[in-house]
Amino acid sequence: MAGVCRHDRVIVWSNMWTPGEQQFYALAIIDFVMAQLPVHWRVGILYDVGCQIHRSTLKWNLLPQWMPQIVFGISVFHAYSHQWVCQLWYHPRNGNIWGLTDREGCECLWSDLRSLIPNLHVTGFHH
Repeated sequence: MAGVCRHDRVIVWSNMWTPGEQQFYALAIIDFVMAQLPVHWRVGILYDVGCQIHRSTLKWNLLPQWMPQIVFGISVFHAYSHQWVCQLWYHPRNGNIWGLTDREGCECLWSDLRSLIPNLHVTGFHH
């Protein structure tokens, strides 16, 4: 899993050891990145399931020190597959902090790296 900045540059990598994109990977990346930034910065986080991450942080009091600085949203490519209410609240075109870019940097990154996946994929009894 990776985190990219607004200009689609990788700022953090995470090695996934469990099957699927579980929320703790995204939360670990958010925590790591926020710890590096000035406390007065407001940070927008677009994620395929940004709505679920936001609800989890509120329900379970996760990342309490960073929540006043964070605005969650859904990346454009995935926004229209969500429920209408979710689109109204989390679609990047509905907020004034996102601008007009599509925020699909990770999708482009994985497209560029897909030829490496078979060679780097860990297989075996535990994976």
